[in-house]
Amino acid sequence: MNRVDTTAPRDWRSRLPEGVRPYTEAAPLAAFFLGVSSGFPYAMIGATLTTRLAQDGLDKKSITAFSLAFLVYNLKFLWAWIVDGVRIPVLGRLGQRVSWLLVAGAFVMAAVANLALVDPSASLLWTAYAAVLVGVAGATFDIVIDGYRIELLKPRQLGVGSGMSQYGWRIGSVAAGALALVLAARVGWEVAYLACAVFALPAMLTGLVMGEPERHHEPAQRRGFSEAVRAVYGPFTEFFQRQGAFLVLLFILLHKVGDTLANLTLRLLFDDMGYTNDQIAIYDVGVGFWAYLIGIFVGGVLYSKLGMKRSVLISLILMAVSNFSFAALAQAGPINWGMAGAIGFENFASGIGGVTVVAYFSALCDLRFTASQYALISAAASVVGRVLTGTTAGALVETFGYVNFYLLTTLAAVPGIVLFWLMMRAGLIDASVGTAGTEESRGSAQEGA
Repeated sequence: MNRVDTTAPRDWRSRLPEGVRPYTEAAPLAAFFLGVSSGFPYAMIGATLTTRLAQDGLDKKSITAFSLAFLVYNLKFLWAWIVDGVRIPVLGRLGQRVSWLLVAGAFVMAAVANLALVDPSASLLWTAYAAVLVGVAGATFDIVIDGYRIELLKPRQLGVGSGMSQYGWRIGSVAAGALALVLAARVGWEVAYLACAVFALPAMLTGLVMGEPERHHEPAQRRGFSEAVRAVYGPFTEFFQRQGAFLVLLFILLHKVGDTLANLTLRLLFDDMGYTNDQIAIYDVGVGFWAYLIGIFVGGVLYSKLGMKRSVLISLILMAVSNFSFAALAQAGPINWGMAGAIGFENFASGIGGVTVVAYFSALCDLRFTASQYALISAAASVVGRVLTGTTAGALVETFGYVNFYLLTTLAAVPGIVLFWLMMRAGLIDASVGTAGTEESRGSAQEGA
């Protein structure tokens, strides 16, 4: 009887294709639900808010300036050490990561509800404050989710877990964005935003079900001021002591400039081309969603067959080419199949990059400072693009037009590609990997013994 119980799960998985089996393990499945909750705050202050402001009659410069709310995500490394080291009273008994998942999730829900209740036509200032608050809450939620995800996954699961996290992120952002569009057209933006707040629940419930990760390293007791200060700068000094750390950081800063510039202006393009909310939901959300899922699967295959370095390089090239497709769409005009093709290719390329690049960034972390270091990495990954988008994107579109603007975003992706290729040749990619990419959990070590 015991023999049957023990082998049943293994027999069930053995019937699946070999490439699919890792996706059925508990940790990658948990990464999926974490990704769902991680993606939705981004949608609330990204494409969804852009559409809301455009329909309220705001000019392009004012709308793109709202993307500066995303800069909060780029500052999250400043308080990530709190998530790593500060224990929450009472709830802390559930574990460091689980307790912070619950608190940060509640914070996000409250911030989204607050954004639902502001009226952009009555006060742009209060709308900006509300968007920044969602950014702060979403960034804090991301700090916790990323730390929890990386520590929950074993090194061999980082690629699969990154893919599942990206599946979840896209489903969360797309579902929240589509739900907001559909509800806004029927019952108003206030109800739409309030309904989307429930997307915080998957991560909160995942933490309660899965519990504290085995690979989580509890912070040392900090009894003095010097120990507290060390908790703040320790994650940074550890990272920058590695070979080629500054080149790695430069790559992180540059690799997504073109992609960020392009993606945060797409809804302006679609609105100016005359697409309706329903058409955007079908082509941008519908076609893009399935293309992204396919891209993630292809990214997993490339990662397993070609390894981390070559798969990342291929994904960087594809993401640069995807920006060119929007220049072609702007030149061709409002053709439904053209929009579907451009959106489909962009999401396909982003899906591949979501597996390969996120797996590499996750492997860079030291398990003693998981949340802090990944916060630094993920914040740096888009800061340049977000600053340029918020300060110049609207003006560049108005000055050069959409065709030339998207050609510029294609060129902006080239430095990151070249730098990564040079890092490959110098051996800096392997040298930069931290313990998150090498150390198994204590339970795994015991099982191996």
